[in-house]
Amino acid sequence: MREMKPLKQNVYQYTAIFDLNENGGYTVTVPALPGLVTEGKNLVHARSMAEDAIRCYIEGLKKRKRKPPLEREIARIRLRVAV
Repeated sequence: MREMKPLKQNVYQYTAIFDLNENGGYTVTVPALPGLVTEGKNLVHARSMAEDAIRCYIEGLKKRKRKPPLEREIARIRLRVAV
């Protein structure tokens, strides 16, 4: 029996935004990966869905021989505005 070589895997790290939606679940976006949107019925489910969506997004880029984008520094500032 022939021994299988381990697959080379890269680890990518991205900021994910979890927004509470009107159904009580969470909508997840990843600013560094345009068009990536997924949902989950709770935070645990949403995180799992986001990890799967990111994995699929990157695999799709690799199939098209494109490099996954690097995350740029994002400033998070909460603004309070009186109207």
